[in-house]
Amino acid sequence: MILSLCCQGPVFGEIFRYVDKNGVWHFTNRKTDSRYRLYIRSGNRTVSEYLVEYSGIVKKASDRFGIDIHFIKAIIKAESGFDHEAVSKKGAKGLMQLMPGTASDMEVLDPHDPEENIVGGTRYFSLLLKRFNNNKTLALAAYNAGPENVENYKGVPPFPETQAFVQRVMRYYRSYKKTGD
Repeated sequence: MILSLCCQGPVFGEIFRYVDKNGVWHFTNRKTDSRYRLYIRSGNRTVSEYLVEYSGIVKKASDRFGIDIHFIKAIIKAESGFDHEAVSKKGAKGLMQLMPGTASDMEVLDPHDPEENIVGGTRYFSLLLKRFNNNKTLALAAYNAGPENVENYKGVPPFPETQAFVQRVMRYYRSYKKTGD
């Protein structure tokens, strides 16, 4: 019996959490209540698996804010590689790498919650598109470097990180659009 337990393949699971009104943290391995949000996911997944997992949320955000589904996926891929727990050196969090101030402005309470992050990030990108007259390049540059930098430089700022980000998102966008992923 012991031999059969220790020789089985790896076990993968998810842990969900929420904080109640008294500040008490609750954890479970089954989402039995809508207050629970994904906290830990074990196991390695491919980008294709994440695309499937988040497709409903991406579709909802796309419909709500009028942003092409493939564009949202491209931003997520470029920002976090579909890692909802991602945190940048500068403090951006979640799938669409929202800075704390942006998350707050977009009413995102938990930037690591995939749905909140995707909806908040898509809302922010839609506002940037409006601000820059639907110019995707400028909106992407603003998403990465801040809208003030785009306005101050009257275009994509001369920051290597921002220039690479814009090119990377556009490359992913063309790829997703072509393959239909």
